[in-house]
Amino acid sequence: MTTLLKHRRLCAGTVLALGLVAHAAAQTFPAKAVRAVLPYSAGSGPDAVVRQVGEKLGKDWGRQVIVDNKPGANGWLAVGDVRRAPADGYTLLAVDNTHVTLQPHLYKQLPFSPTKDFEPVSPLYSTYFFIVVPGNSPWKTVADLVAAAKAEDGRLTYGTWGMGSVAHVGTSMLEAATGTRMTHVPFKELPQLYSAVATGEVAWAFGTAATVGPLHKAGKVRLLAVAAPKRLPGYADVPTVAEAAGPAGFELKTWVALFAPKSTPKAVIEKINAGVGSALMAPEVRERLAVFGFEPWGGAPSDVAAAIDADTRRFADIVKQARIQLD
Repeated sequence: MTTLLKHRRLCAGTVLALGLVAHAAAQTFPAKAVRAVLPYSAGSGPDAVVRQVGEKLGKDWGRQVIVDNKPGANGWLAVGDVRRAPADGYTLLAVDNTHVTLQPHLYKQLPFSPTKDFEPVSPLYSTYFFIVVPGNSPWKTVADLVAAAKAEDGRLTYGTWGMGSVAHVGTSMLEAATGTRMTHVPFKELPQLYSAVATGEVAWAFGTAATVGPLHKAGKVRLLAVAAPKRLPGYADVPTVAEAAGPAGFELKTWVALFAPKSTPKAVIEKINAGVGSALMAPEVRERLAVFGFEPWGGAPSDVAAAIDADTRRFADIVKQARIQLD
């Protein structure tokens, strides 16, 4: 037997052995508690969803799912924690599309690579943004907002939860679509932002049902339109941007998905994905998501990869056009 043939057989045997080990790991997974790391504070929308899904998974698996909140540093504390974790499925990352599709365009020195450092595991949910104005705003349509922005010629203010946020980039999209310029006012905390909208400190902002729903019900803010292809359940009286005489086809949403460290065994990812998909179908989980105005997003890891690709290309154009750079 030649040395080359021996080498090939040795490699084939190694690959087979590794495959059997991975399969065995998936068969026994999870053998201990699974940790889900989030760059969001406790009580936030993503936190509530991951806890609800984790509770259902814990019952199905007979193993606890521990939620580890690590907000701050642009989400990089949580991302770095999972990036350094063993690739065995026991440490997962829950992040939104800002981290994996928008930040790569905003920072020249991003401390991680969404595609090289992580494997998509499962989508969780998506939610669209409303255009939010003070409860006593004279504007009735998006066309009214656009007309005011043109009249103010750059002085009309809008608020967001930070430079480079989805809301900041989304407003740049709206400016490009309507030929307007507005003044960005970033806030550190969401409550401060929407309080500023309610009092008229800023003219408007983007917000989700989870963040502005209570203020809307209290009459302190009004939802001018939703940046979605159709009206949302529970908000049938709120027109789409197009219906409110805004730019046709204008959409802005965020989504949250689960990721694992790169090289996590495919069989383990498939088992987690199946468990999450089942949990998202549970009535108690769907009811919890509905409270926040979130739409359950079940699907395969490839669906997350496709969403990353689509958003990455879309945000690349907008960030370049708006000249947004954070380092």
